[in-house]
Amino acid sequence: MSDGPGHEPSLSPDEARIAIVGTTGSGKTSLAGELSTRLRVPHVELDALFWGPEWTQVPDEVFRDRVSTAASADRWVADGNYGAVRDLVWSRATTLVWLDPSLLVTFRRLLMRTLRRCLTREELWSGNTESFRTAFFSRNSLLLYAVRTHRRRRKGFADTFRDPEYPHLKVVRLSSGSSVRCWLGGVGHA
Repeated sequence: MSDGPGHEPSLSPDEARIAIVGTTGSGKTSLAGELSTRLRVPHVELDALFWGPEWTQVPDEVFRDRVSTAASADRWVADGNYGAVRDLVWSRATTLVWLDPSLLVTFRRLLMRTLRRCLTREELWSGNTESFRTAFFSRNSLLLYAVRTHRRRRKGFADTFRDPEYPHLKVVRLSSGSSVRCWLGGVGHA
């Protein structure tokens, strides 16, 4: 596993099946969107395949079928942390990017994103939007979830990457915005 730029070869569009993981608010979707544009490959947002209207979860078999179809393509960038489909995504991926910023950084990003989405009523997946009530005054608050799970998820990722189940993956760990920008600088320029 690489701990940042300079340790992994550049990615070319020909080898672009990239899975991006990280704690809530780490920048997975933003990075996936940027990579998708640079490499001219589809962006597979696992949240979009998972969430139905009114924040309902699609049935597991539907979710797995959607992800299986998306992952069967020759080239893609996928973002998300769904253990239920990890086998489908990681077995096809060539590269796994682990975004691992500090809790302070992820919380700040998540807070700003949540405020923007609440104020603009930005439509997410299946017509869903975030609200101030659920974002700040609910047991299901994503902000609260981020604080509660950050340390556990970070350790879980580190343990998972030591598992020999996916030896074909090139794992790149990026812990700061500058390491992400530096790594992105070499993408598509093999």
